[in-house]
Amino acid sequence: MIVIVKPQVSAEQMEQLLERIRQYGLQPMVSTGSERTVVGLLGDERLLPEGALESLPAVEQVMPILKPYKLVSREFKSTDTIVEVRGIPFGGKQIQVIAGPCSVETPEQMRSAAEAVKAAGCRLMRGGAFKPRTSPYTFQGVGDEGLDYFRTAADAVGLPIVTELMDVRKIDLFLEKGVDIIQIGTRNMQNFDLLKEVGRLDVPVILKRGLSATVKEWLMAAEYIAAHGNHKIIFAERGIRTFETSYRNVLDVTAIPVLKKETHLPVIVDPSHAGGKSWLVPALSKAAIAAGADGLLVESHPCPEEAWCDADQALSPQQLLALMDDLHKVAAAIGREL
Repeated sequence: MIVIVKPQVSAEQMEQLLERIRQYGLQPMVSTGSERTVVGLLGDERLLPEGALESLPAVEQVMPILKPYKLVSREFKSTDTIVEVRGIPFGGKQIQVIAGPCSVETPEQMRSAAEAVKAAGCRLMRGGAFKPRTSPYTFQGVGDEGLDYFRTAADAVGLPIVTELMDVRKIDLFLEKGVDIIQIGTRNMQNFDLLKEVGRLDVPVILKRGLSATVKEWLMAAEYIAAHGNHKIIFAERGIRTFETSYRNVLDVTAIPVLKKETHLPVIVDPSHAGGKSWLVPALSKAAIAAGADGLLVESHPCPEEAWCDADQALSPQQLLALMDDLHKVAAAIGREL
């Protein structure tokens, strides 16, 4: 259920509304837009007697939300949410490209990677210090010191960093190192304890789609984060598992406009994990932007053939430059900018 607040209500009237909601054992979540303010009600709405809020001076209309995801839905907030990271907007007219290696390897590798990402015109950098791998015998990431390598290399060229969180016990370390965007990976999309904990943070979160997750399950995972207070959520489509074996995953381009209809939050695409081959990345990237994605999460490496993981899908610095040039043209064609 949501409450649409009248324009120009006083602070006293607003507090009266919030207090009334709390009296019935519900939690109010306020969303202030450029024109209207909406209050979402979390909890068992059956506790709220009929007509209990309509008579309050701050209330214009009380509306039920039928979808199980409330805070991330278009019904809760009709206008697009812009998630800002150090002044860089996700959503709106601008398209952002996050590039960097699959995994943090060495200080030298990260320094070269950061310089290449910056030179290509990307505004954020990705890299994994902790890697969830299918096999327990493959490279699992450098670990804690990898965050130092990453932070030092990115700071040298002025790039915010995006890295994956796998364990709630690492949250304090992530905060200490100033991770700019926390990524929740595919395999943790429904790790509900992890979602609750990042929901308590004031740090933007990229939520990747699960290997076989439906759009509804994905939206409900985001609702876990939002329900605990963090509304700085960015969806990341990375391909889903099907019967096809010609490429790594199937990039679900259809999910982009569907999410745009269902949620006010920004949507980006990871073409690298979808295709699994570097030669597929440019085509998938252009398709994603044309379909309305707000950004890309692209794997690049200073020397892809020497990458410690996912070497086949990493772009070289030259390939990243060429991709950015093509994306400028696609963005301009649809009235957006890179």
